[in-house]
Amino acid sequence: MFENILPTQADKLRHEANVEVLDVREVHEVAAGKIPNARHIPLGQLFARLNELDRNKTYIVVCHSGGRSALACEWLSERGFHVKNMVGGIMNWEGDVE
Repeated sequence: MFENILPTQADKLRHEANVEVLDVREVHEVAAGKIPNARHIPLGQLFARLNELDRNKTYIVVCHSGGRSALACEWLSERGFHVKNMVGGIMNWEGDVE
């Protein structure tokens, strides 16, 4: 199970000590900008790179519009990760980007 959260909630949560933003968009999408300090792992590489994630952290998962991040949340939560899906994706993000 995972929770859907709004971008405004994600913006507040991402500053907490044990929370990290995980961007699952493709490289060319991230090149246009990402949430500051977000970890980038394209969805297609996620399973191969699970060892890079910490099961003690909470991940706010982000994509372009919320579909791929919901799929990533489903996969990750099934494997014991604590995840939250940012609904609307980066399209609805109003905060800073890098």
